This record gives sequence, C-alpha cells and structure tokens, in this order.
Amino acid sequence: MKTKLSIIISWVFSLITINAQEDLLEEFDTIQPSAYKSAAFKGLKIVNFESTKMVSQSELYFIVSHRFGSVKGGFQDFYGLDQAVTRLNFLYGITDGINVGISRSSFQKIYESSLKLRLVREKVGGFPFTIVSSSNILLNTALDDEILPGLKFENRLGYTSQLLISKKFNKNFSLQLMPTFFHDNLVAIDEQSNSQYVLGFGGRHKLTKRFSLNFDYGLHLNRASNSPFNNPLSIGIDIETGGHVFQLHFTNAQPMNTNGFLGQGTGDWGNGDFFFGFNLSRVFN
Repeated sequence: MKTKLSIIISWVFSLITINAQEDLLEEFDTIQPSAYKSAAFKGLKIVNFESTKMVSQSELYFIVSHRFGSVKGGFQDFYGLDQAVTRLNFLYGITDGINVGISRSSFQKIYESSLKLRLVREKVGGFPFTIVSSSNILLNTALDDEILPGLKFENRLGYTSQLLISKKFNKNFSLQLMPTFFHDNLVAIDEQSNSQYVLGFGGRHKLTKRFSLNFDYGLHLNRASNSPFNNPLSIGIDIETGGHVFQLHFTNAQPMNTNGFLGQGTGDWGNGDFFFGFNLSRVFN
C-alpha cells in the first residue's frame, strides 16, 4: 500500500513539476532577451514629427495629409476649412529598416524626397531605445524670380537631418526625443541663420484598444529675436481601424514639411490661433 501511495505521490509531483517547467518556459518565451519590442508608435508621424515606426519591406504607403486654416478666422472662413493645405506623400519600404519617400505639398508648392534608416531597435532585456535617422531634401517651387531678382535654383532648396530616439515604457506609454538640424538656402528674415537647430520631443499614451493621445513640441534653439514665428506645439488622436491609423490633430503650424512647421509656424495657442488637420493612409503590398 505504501509503495502504491509513493508511486501516486511521485506521479502527481512529476506532473506538477512538468507543468511548472512549462509555465517557466512560456515565461521565458514571453520575455526572451533577444525579442524586439513592438513599435513605440502606431503612426508614421507622432503629429508633426516623424516617429520611429517604419514601413515594412515591399510595402507602399500613400498618405494624404490635410491641414485647414486657423480656427481663429471663425465662421467667415468656416473655422479654417476655406484655407486648407494638402500634402500627398508616397513611402516605400526597401527593407524593414530602409524607407524612401517623395511628396508634394500645396504649401509653397514644395516637392520633397525623404530617407529613413533604422539604426538600432529596442529589445526586451537588451538595448533600451529605438534609433532612426530621418533626412529630407525639399524644393520650393513657389518662389518667383520676378519678385526675387537673381533667384537661383539652389535658393529653392532646403535640407533636414534628424535623429529619432524612442522608448516604449509599457504597452500604453511611449516617448521620443528628436534632435534636429535643418537648413534653408533662402530665409525670409535677414537676422535668421540659414542653419537652424531644434530639440523636439513627443509622446503617445494609449487610451483604449483603438485610440491613443499623441503630442509633440519643437524647441527652436537659434530663432532670430525678430522672428514672427513660433515653436510648434501639436496635439492629436490616433484611431486604429483594421490595421490602419487615422490621425486627427490640432497644431499651431500649418506647414507639414519639416522645415516649414519648425521654421514657419505662425499660430499662437494662447490667442486661439491654431489649425485642425488629419492624415489618411492607404497601404499597397
């Protein structure tokens, strides 16, 4: 009897041990050190600033961005709907870590090319950040050589270079830092340096399974003292719909190109002078 009881006890203990080992293995599978964390941001932009999210290999994104005029105009301008700016943007994933793009904005009739490279990716139990470089070259075709005698082709050009450094603190909360350099070959203010520097930061907080609250801000470090422009502050909502992200936002900068919203933001939140906009995207595999 004692032998049978010992066998039963040993069998039960073995089952418990096997189940405990399986649970431990499942835990290891969940937090294996080599696993990459999921993306810190669901949208390719936080609001104005680029996020560290990348277009996957062989995917083509077509993004329509619309930003209306200032709501300060009231009903006369239908709260900005009469003064809209549109940007059409194509982005392609050469690899999961190399993205290229081309866009056209109705603001100053700007054409822009972009290159986004993922340098390192945040890991569970490993490197604590995702770092992406983002570079742009833009062409301002609205400049008129009759108004600006002696205008040359190179005067129409501008450049941007950024490091995007993000961290996903938990499943609901992410932050990103964006040290930025941009250069305009032609600036409207004599005292303004052509080369300008901005420290941007932004974040995302997931509210529900499909909704998140986003914000970003750019601190301009060498803006001319007589400049009429303001630092860009933006607040938005991301809505996830079937794998796509629909973005609604308010910002004090109407331009959507990096040089534009960093260097030419005209709105002032304190005076109720801000702009409503949205981004729509379509993915082609």
